[in-house]
Amino acid sequence: MLARARTGTFLTFALAGLLCGVWTSRMPALASKFGTSEAEIGVVVLVWGLGALVAMQGLRSVMGRFGSRAVLRVSLPLTAVSYIGVAYAPSYGVLIAAVALFGMTFGITDIAMNAQASVVEQAYKRSILSSMHAGWCVGAMSGGLIGFGTAHAGLGFSATVLAASLAALPVALLLGPTYLADRPAPVAAAGEGGRRRARLPLAVYLVGVLAFIAFMTEGSIADWSGLLLHGELGATQAVAALGYPMFQLAMLIGRVAGDHLRMWVGTRNMLTGAGLGTAVAMTVVVTAPNTAVALVGFFLTGLVVCTVVPTSMSLAGTSAPDQPAAAVAQAGAMGYGGLLLGPVIVGFLADATSLRIGVGAVVLLALMIAVGSRFVPLGPAEVGARSGERTASEIVVTADEPVPSGTRAPQPEGDPRREADPLREGEPHPVPA
Repeated sequence: MLARARTGTFLTFALAGLLCGVWTSRMPALASKFGTSEAEIGVVVLVWGLGALVAMQGLRSVMGRFGSRAVLRVSLPLTAVSYIGVAYAPSYGVLIAAVALFGMTFGITDIAMNAQASVVEQAYKRSILSSMHAGWCVGAMSGGLIGFGTAHAGLGFSATVLAASLAALPVALLLGPTYLADRPAPVAAAGEGGRRRARLPLAVYLVGVLAFIAFMTEGSIADWSGLLLHGELGATQAVAALGYPMFQLAMLIGRVAGDHLRMWVGTRNMLTGAGLGTAVAMTVVVTAPNTAVALVGFFLTGLVVCTVVPTSMSLAGTSAPDQPAAAVAQAGAMGYGGLLLGPVIVGFLADATSLRIGVGAVVLLALMIAVGSRFVPLGPAEVGARSGERTASEIVVTADEPVPSGTRAPQPEGDPRREADPLREGEPHPVPA
């Protein structure tokens, strides 16, 4: 049952990523369909993010009450249905309304699937959320490739988005039975007069700040990569559509290894490296002399930025283990604030200067991630690991300093070596970090 839940959640991320990938990769076709400027496309993205943000904030109490499983069973099929409105909007005004509805359903789905992933992660008792987000990369990359194929075949925006919607709906319905039930809210918390916001630990809001910056970074890259390649570097629409799947391919590779990397180097070190690496990779993108170099830059960016969002959601869930759905909903809502502002800021900067300068704002955001990651709260398992690290700096167990019978050197919680690496007499045994 646990394996089925993990697979179902992975596929949910993949399906949501596919819908987003199709929408993002055909953004140049959407601009051509309505003859919109870069600033007007920025407004479309703004409305989409605003719809998601309003829905997440308004329904956070619903998420806390009914849990991610019940919400996801409704919101995922509705997301596929609302996609049809985006496909067949006859005018720019109707498009804005359709995008707002799509944003609302997609935003609810996003926080619900992250909350469900947190429930599955807690059931596994080890970090798996990065691999869940790898499912998003699989879907987004597939959606981007669908965008490339349909653009190459000459299909318009409407036909492409409609096909994706009709394919997604039955899959969304089939995934419903695979989800795990959320942990019930504590009885004491239920009797506090409904002050749900006050019950969430401060750590959840600190993680939300990191999520805000991380979503702002990813959203800016996702929404403007195709237009940068097409508008600034002269790539065809088909080639420009490759920017997003290249980015997602690298994200997939990085997220498959992300959980292991986090356990190896630690949360804060990993996030700091991700921020610095993203700044360097995006500098390659905005200074690229041609399309090929820019595509390499997008690939490198995806490879290093990929762990920030899933780690943020994981930290939110572990910061409030008795109510992960509400905690992830709050951090997700704050993150979507960044997703809302980032692409819009890039759009208006691009309209006032150039797309290179607009997209270059991502470099500053990445540096903010590197600095802010030093202050994120750690989960209980990693706190224990860091405590063990301090012990290791002072004590090394050797044959000259025997360990009392039955005593084992401390190991970080969740480390497989805890069960598989007994002390050996006569050998030094430093405590693992």
